[in-house]
Amino acid sequence: MAEEQRKKGGRPRLEFDLRQVEELGRIQSTQAELAAVLGCSVDTVKDRVANDEGFSTAYKRGLENGKSSLRRLQWKLALKGSVPMAIFLGKNYLAQRDRVASEISGADGGPVRILID
Repeated sequence: MAEEQRKKGGRPRLEFDLRQVEELGRIQSTQAELAAVLGCSVDTVKDRVANDEGFSTAYKRGLENGKSSLRRLQWKLALKGSVPMAIFLGKNYLAQRDRVASEISGADGGPVRILID
């Protein structure tokens, strides 16, 4: 007797352009945004990130490359003299903070010093 061949049920597996997935990651697209652009469900994207090494690698590489590009631009702006960017980078990389000191008279008339971080 010949064995019956079993057919797979369900829809055919969707194929995605991994370069597009990486580019979407580079601009920090969320999984919901990725699904909208690729024309699939968010569940499909979540499944691919969890179980498809090529898809997951492309998306994660894009996310990290995007962050690196943004960081590079921030440093360039700071080096060109952008004071807000220099302050931002100082706070984030050098643990610098804005400090405000106030003096309030205590019950006995003496000063009470409060430091607010």
